[in-house]
Amino acid sequence: MTIILKNVRLSAKGIAFVDKYGQNLSSRDAMSKIIVRVTNILYDFELLLLNIVSNFIPSHFIRRQVFTAFGVKIGSGSSIHMGCSFFNPKNVIIGKDTIIGESAFLDGRDKLVIGDHVDVASEVMIYNSGHDINDPKFIAKYGKVEIGDYVFIGPRTIILPGVHVGKGAVLAAGCVVTKDVPGFAIVAGVPAKVIGERKNKNPYYILGRPRLFQ
Repeated sequence: MTIILKNVRLSAKGIAFVDKYGQNLSSRDAMSKIIVRVTNILYDFELLLLNIVSNFIPSHFIRRQVFTAFGVKIGSGSSIHMGCSFFNPKNVIIGKDTIIGESAFLDGRDKLVIGDHVDVASEVMIYNSGHDINDPKFIAKYGKVEIGDYVFIGPRTIILPGVHVGKGAVLAAGCVVTKDVPGFAIVAGVPAKVIGERKNKNPYYILGRPRLFQ
């Protein structure tokens, strides 16, 4: 008789480890998966702490200190409003004088670089990873996202993995950005397409302070 628990198969031959598809694992592979599982549990606890701070501490100074302690790199004069969440804060780099709006999502499972003087509106979602829908095991794919200086990202915009947004570009509210955006282009729609061009090619503005207690 064979008894199969979650990831363990018990039989007359002894104990064998199996993956979620029921395929046998070597002891080395099983140990590797155990380490990954424990690491993910620790990551999840870390994200819980970040979410508590992000959602319930109405102080930019305190949130900044906590985010920095957990690995987010934040340039001088930059602010992150309440409700921002991450998957891996250590891969998130934010330049100077950049403002991240309320309830934004900054993935971080791959490198996410946001430049200087970038205005990110509320509820923007920037992803570094997605699933391969054609893979039989629905594996994850990763891609660096880079946002150039002086970019404006409208509310509820979604940026997908591997995208590069050029300097000064404008992403209209609610658009879904699936491919690179040229510098100073204005894009809109699902998927986002170029609908215009920003006239000012030499921006030098400073965004200034964020909304207090938000």
